[in-house]
Amino acid sequence: MNEPLVRHSGGCHCRRVRFHVLAPARLAVSECNCSICAMSGYLHLIVPQSRFTLDSGAEALTTYRFNTGMAQHLFCSVCGVKSFYIPRSHPDGVSVNARCLDGATIAGMDVKSFDGQHWELSMQDGALPALPG
Repeated sequence: MNEPLVRHSGGCHCRRVRFHVLAPARLAVSECNCSICAMSGYLHLIVPQSRFTLDSGAEALTTYRFNTGMAQHLFCSVCGVKSFYIPRSHPDGVSVNARCLDGATIAGMDVKSFDGQHWELSMQDGALPALPG
């Protein structure tokens, strides 16, 4: 499935943090039920770091780590929105919150559930796909 890549722009609520990501127009995203994702309503669009560019706002970002400390949860220090982060599942990738993308370039979303409450078992079962090439 080699869909053409589209440039999607997005960012945080106050617009200090802005980025763009290359992904298909129809997005395949994961909805996780772990404590932080469930509380924030995060929809994961995981891409290789090479397809993600932070356009502005690096100085406004603050990092939060918990549990294993592997994931780097990046929040805007002004508005508090986590529009992207470096996930434990794909440390060589970026998880973009699809809800933080500007909608004009999105043709639709296919949402798949991920059992983050049982993260280790879900990862063993291959519940998350590998990063696209």
